[in-house]
Amino acid sequence: MRLRYTAVATLVLLAAVGTTSLAFGSVGSSKTLKIGVPVPLSGDYASAGQDILRGAQLAAEKINAAGGVAGFKIKIIGADDACSAQTAAQAAQKLISQGINIAVGGYCSSASLPELQAFHRVGIPYVLDASTNPQLTEQGFPEVFRTIGRDDKQGPFAASFIAGFLHGKRVAVGNDNTTYSKGLADNTVAALKSAGVDVVFNDALTPGQSDYTSYLTKVGQAKPNVFYYTGYFAEMGLLIKQAQQLGLTFHMVGGDACNDNTLIKTAGSAAEGVLVTTAPIPQFLASAKGFLAAYTKGYHTSPGPYSMYEYDGVGVVAKVIAKIKTTNAKKVEKALHLVKLYHGVSGDFRFDNHGDRSPAVYIVIIVKNGGFVAYRQFKNGNWVPA
Repeated sequence: MRLRYTAVATLVLLAAVGTTSLAFGSVGSSKTLKIGVPVPLSGDYASAGQDILRGAQLAAEKINAAGGVAGFKIKIIGADDACSAQTAAQAAQKLISQGINIAVGGYCSSASLPELQAFHRVGIPYVLDASTNPQLTEQGFPEVFRTIGRDDKQGPFAASFIAGFLHGKRVAVGNDNTTYSKGLADNTVAALKSAGVDVVFNDALTPGQSDYTSYLTKVGQAKPNVFYYTGYFAEMGLLIKQAQQLGLTFHMVGGDACNDNTLIKTAGSAAEGVLVTTAPIPQFLASAKGFLAAYTKGYHTSPGPYSMYEYDGVGVVAKVIAKIKTTNAKKVEKALHLVKLYHGVSGDFRFDNHGDRSPAVYIVIIVKNGGFVAYRQFKNGNWVPA
């Protein structure tokens, strides 16, 4: 049975489900490829998790409509990890108990780490679409793959942009002490210092608060000309709005957890001119035009930044299963390591020896007229329009 969900219907389902799982796809087939999608479906980052789940469902729908893969129909099973390590462990165990063959998902690295541990124990491959902490692929687990770049690639990119394009001489760096945010901050600070930049502030805030004026006052007292925040969009939106209220005038730049439109809704007009370092998002890629159209038609809204990388995660899994004609987890894992080139909607890539995406691409986007616009990329030694 082929299912199509509108955005409204999906929201209703997500609101009702809590931490229970959602299943999409061909549930009546005798040969079923079960793909688990652990993502936040509740809490501050539910919009990102919902977007990722839709990306998986869209890929499954397309593949199933074409007859499936090697005689299998794809069934997508979503589970709420709430971006919480404890909830994530429970979500992973729930997916395992439901007999998933593969996991494709992840948003917060702090949740993906316990999920990966659980999947590793039973030998289930885990393809990450948004979790960027290097530790995930540095543990030596053969089951882990990633369709997006990692923080020790983004950090030097951000530092190069801040120093080379924004001419940041005195830079403040903020994080929220989560696995992802602290990792990106550490990598960026190291790269800034290597470039001779004076890092005048490097401290964490407490996520989930409604008032960051005291934190911003400390940042302002350090007199930076650039502030780079490596946490998530919920806090960044408030930081932008409250920095304007305090009359702070430094450049505000966010990492790739700030590329969600919720940031703009939270910050309002104060978001104009704010910069974000990120992997490319669907709106800016010619290779993603078909995906963008299908997503918008199916859900009556534009895709968020990571649904495209989830779509490619499901796609590359389907490609190797079409070749090996089995859903055996160990054989799928080995086949993924042998992918020489996958033509994804996010661009062409393969997996390196760690399971990381190669090549990893980053750009800078800017908030302009109430939306994100491509701004700069580093090409042939120069910062050029993206």
